[in-house]
Amino acid sequence: MMKPTYSVASNPAQHGGGWLHVRFAGESQTSPEHALGPKIFDHYLLHVIESGYGIFRTETDKFQLGPGDCFLIHPGQIVSYVSDASQPWRYRWVAFDGKQADEEVYRLGLTLEKPVLRLVENNPLPGYVSLIQSHFQSREDSSHIASIGYLHLIWAEIMNQSDQPSQLTLAEPQVQRTVKQMINYMTSQYAHPVSIEQMCTGLGYNRAYLSRIFKQETGMTPITYLLKLRVDQSKRLLRERPDLSIEQVSASVGLTDPLYFSRQFKRLVGRSPSQYRKETLASPLRTD
Repeated sequence: MMKPTYSVASNPAQHGGGWLHVRFAGESQTSPEHALGPKIFDHYLLHVIESGYGIFRTETDKFQLGPGDCFLIHPGQIVSYVSDASQPWRYRWVAFDGKQADEEVYRLGLTLEKPVLRLVENNPLPGYVSLIQSHFQSREDSSHIASIGYLHLIWAEIMNQSDQPSQLTLAEPQVQRTVKQMINYMTSQYAHPVSIEQMCTGLGYNRAYLSRIFKQETGMTPITYLLKLRVDQSKRLLRERPDLSIEQVSASVGLTDPLYFSRQFKRLVGRSPSQYRKETLASPLRTD
């Protein structure tokens, strides 16, 4: 049986009440029947089991856990955990809190009712926790930023590998989430000559599927939405930047063909870009 070990390193940066703060990280090869609690923590504490077995208890449930599993202790909750008598667990842990922590935990689905996730063995989570601990031990000024980056990688891996539906999925159907991704993509990329095909490739979905669910949720096709978005942005430029030519406005909203832009603008707005600019400059309060 392996000799019990224990080590921990704290974040050299003070908390400061930020959005997210990693407090400390550590590792332990526990001794047989090594027990902690019942006790209450004032922060989140994620344990990742590398080997061995043990039991984790919350105020309402009992979980028998082994290699690859992880469990999250919520602040303010009475918990206890004990390692197995013959195969005591070896685990790593990372503690965090901050204004953003509650929201991120909710997104992961690590609720009070479901604080345990069963991941595949040999997943990268222990390595990420180890890197956080190493950065804290170095006492470098950048260790605080690095720890947040590794914590985000931990969360991403949990979302990718979890065999439980995340709380976000339960609260918001997958279709709605995908449509929001499409809208975010078009909103951020409309100024570039991107196409719906490029968006579908970037999101990793079939175009026919995306077009169907997008129209189902918004009442318009992605092509129509993107065109309307571009025209709406061009109206703003026509009002606010009289120094730009129609061709420059067209290019600025991702449409490289000014004739096509003018034709679609008139179809949606009811008048040409030049007419729209002339009318809005004559009546500055008019924005339709």
